[in-house]
Amino acid sequence: MRVNRILLSSALVVVALVIQVSVLARLHLPGAVPDLLLLTVLGLALVYGHVGGALVGFGAGLLADLAPPADHAAGRYALVLCVIGYLAGLVKPETGQLKSATGPMAVVVAAAVGSTLLYAGVGALVGDTAARHVGLGSLLFTAALYDLLLAPFVVPGIMALARRAENDPLAESASAAARTTDISSGWLSGGTGLKIGSQRNGLRVKAARARMARAGRIKGVKRL
Repeated sequence: MRVNRILLSSALVVVALVIQVSVLARLHLPGAVPDLLLLTVLGLALVYGHVGGALVGFGAGLLADLAPPADHAAGRYALVLCVIGYLAGLVKPETGQLKSATGPMAVVVAAAVGSTLLYAGVGALVGDTAARHVGLGSLLFTAALYDLLLAPFVVPGIMALARRAENDPLAESASAAARTTDISSGWLSGGTGLKIGSQRNGLRVKAARARMARAGRIKGVKRL
C-alpha cells in the first residue's frame, strides 16, 4: 500500500475505533452494536480493492482485538474483517464510481450478516457461546439494521476521502508542472539554438561582405 493509503486508513480506523468503543458501545441498544469499524473497512475496500481491503480489515480488526474492553481471543475480529474487506474489495467498480446506492447498501447488509456469522462461527470453534445466549437471529437482524441505517452517513464520506487521497492533487500538479517545465525548456533550448545559428550565419555574411568591400577599396586605391 502506498503511503497516502496507509496514513488515511490508519487515521480513519483509529477514529472509527474510538467512536465505536466510547460512544456506540455505550448506547445499550437491543441486540447488536452498530459497527462503525466495519463500515470504515467497507468504504476503503470499495476504493482500494480486495488486497487493500484485506490489509485494512486485518489491521482494523487487530486493533479492535487489542483495544479495551476486548473480551475475546486476539485475532478473532482481525480474521473476520480481513475476510470481509477482501470480499468487499472484489465488488469494487472498475471505473471507481458508483452509479447508484443499491450496490453499496447490499454490500453493507451482506457484510453485517456475514461478519456476525463468521464471528459467531470462530467463537464456537474457540469455545465462546455468547451468541447462543443472546440469540443469533436477533443479532443478525439488528446488526444488518443498525449498519444499514448508519451506512449512508459513513460509507460515502469514507469513499470520497479515499478517492481524493488516491487522486493526490499535489502530486498531479507537481508532475504537470514538471512536464510543462520539460516541454518549455525543450522549446527554449531549440529556439535558442536556432537564434544562435542564425546569428552566427549573419555574422559570417557580414564579415564576408566587409572583407569584400575592404578589398574593393584597396584595389581602387592601387589603381589610382
